[in-house]
Order: sequence, then structure tokens, then C-alpha cells
Amino acid sequence: MAPRPWREAPGGVLLTVRVTPKGGRDAVDGPDVLANGRAVLRIRVRSAPEGGAANEAARRLIAGMVGRPVSAVRLEAGATARIKTLAIAGDAAATAAALGRATAA
Repeated sequence: MAPRPWREAPGGVLLTVRVTPKGGRDAVDGPDVLANGRAVLRIRVRSAPEGGAANEAARRLIAGMVGRPVSAVRLEAGATARIKTLAIAGDAAATAAALGRATAA
């Protein structure tokens, strides 16, 4: 079984994403494992990485994917990097289940 790009944390879930800005559309490309063995969820957003627009688009995309309000998704780390950690507030088990359903191939 491949490693999951999320883990339960106090108050919710931490999700590691690899964001491709100016990707042509807002979409989830699916889970992947980087060369260093780190599991990520690959996503792409239309927004350019200027003024935090790509980060905001990533928050909105993930919030919609797990059925949570955008205010429940917070950028935890990686504001200027492609690899980001997003904190999703709420019931950890329900959020993890939603991530599992959304990323199942």
C-alpha cells in the first residue's frame, strides 16, 4: 500500500500537496510519491504564483474536494514552495475518509 499524503493531527488533518501553478485548470491529479519517498497529492491550479493567488486557489480546491468551507483549510507550511502542507480543520476521520474517496483511482 502506497503512503498517504495526509495524516491525522489535533483538530483535523494535515495534507501535503504539490501544487502546479498556471496548470490550465483547477484539478486534482492524484497521489504520488516523490523521489525522496515523501507522499504528496498532486494538484494544479489556473492561478499564477503571485500575491498568494495559487495558495488561495489550492485552499479552495481542497476545501471543495473534502466538502469543507474554505475557512477550514489553512496553509500550514510552504507559502512560496511547490510542496505545501495544508491543515484541514474538522473531524479527522471524516476528512481522511473524504480524501480517500477523492483520491481513489
